[in-house]
Amino acid sequence: METRPPLPPFTFETATQKVRLAEDGWNSRDPARVALAYSEDTRWRNRAEFPVGRAAAQALLERKWARELDYRLIKELWAFGGPRIGVRFAYEWHDDAGNWFRSYGNENWEFNEHGLMTQRHASINDLPIKESERKFFWPLGPRPDDHPGLSDLGL
Repeated sequence: METRPPLPPFTFETATQKVRLAEDGWNSRDPARVALAYSEDTRWRNRAEFPVGRAAAQALLERKWARELDYRLIKELWAFGGPRIGVRFAYEWHDDAGNWFRSYGNENWEFNEHGLMTQRHASINDLPIKESERKFFWPLGPRPDDHPGLSDLGL
């Protein structure tokens, strides 16, 4: 069985690390890489989609990043206990017509003993923004360590 440290039960430090690892993975925009953080039988609620299984989660991510261009994400730990982590997040992206959005949301995660996510429940809202209102400007890929987080940006 594959293992993805840190493993539950989480402490503040390990939950924070798990959140940052997830953020970095999602900022890669590599569906196959990101899908490896989820169990084979993972269950998701993502907007109005309910994928079950790693392959279905990967397919959702493929569609997502084909539509959400120049995607940049920041996640922040909200709560944790045992095998569960609560996260709030925001990401910026544009569509193929050049319309910019900031998407806000919350996620509830549950992990198995191997550190793979077995459940991901996400609630997401999209806010149209002007390009001049963007706040996430790092080069595509992981957010630099010195870039402000959500709280620092007032989000």
